[in-house]
Amino acid sequence: MGASVVVADGDETLRVLLQRALAVEGFAVTLLSSAAEVDRRLGIGVPDVLVLNSVLAGMSGIDMCHALRTTAATHRLPIILLVAGDDLDAARAGLTAGADDCITKPFSALELVARVKNLLRRVNPALLDPMIKVGDIVLDRQAHRVHRRKKEVRLGPTEFKLLEFLMRAPGRVYSRSEIRLSLWGDDATVDERAVDVHINRLRKGIGLGKTDTVIRTVRGAGYALGDR
Repeated sequence: MGASVVVADGDETLRVLLQRALAVEGFAVTLLSSAAEVDRRLGIGVPDVLVLNSVLAGMSGIDMCHALRTTAATHRLPIILLVAGDDLDAARAGLTAGADDCITKPFSALELVARVKNLLRRVNPALLDPMIKVGDIVLDRQAHRVHRRKKEVRLGPTEFKLLEFLMRAPGRVYSRSEIRLSLWGDDATVDERAVDVHINRLRKGIGLGKTDTVIRTVRGAGYALGDR
């Protein structure tokens, strides 16, 4: 599981096309179609990149850009705005409102992927690094392998994704809702108890014994990898 990307666009065909292209590159993609859905998603957790159509049900993408830039939790959220090819005013307005990049339609899915990567290189290049190291844990995204204290640790695919997610911000406490969304997206059939199950499996996989607190439980808040 790579960086998280939210795509908000009313065109279902385009959403699915972009999801496929981004997923091939290892991004974790959430598809949304309205401003209300974006608000709900951001209320759970802030993604690494937001791809936003300038025309969106409930609120224009331009107005949403402005609102996000004036909100503490999202004022640094990387935003790519999608605008119609003949709407130069929307492109200018979007950049003025705070979008980091702007793509005019029509465009290829590969161009969008390239823009997302370029934006991440500027704001958070570590998200594109195939190797993540936190303390004595090393995770290789490309080889799909984990080592702790130079010994290989065998994890299931869900536990691997969970560990990668926690390693992206050591010490940060993630709620069960944030973890569930990162692993399973908007799948309503998965409840938050599944998070506890996979946390326990991950602890058994990478733990060094009963006293090992590499994954902390923060009562009433969630889970964190190590101490901040």
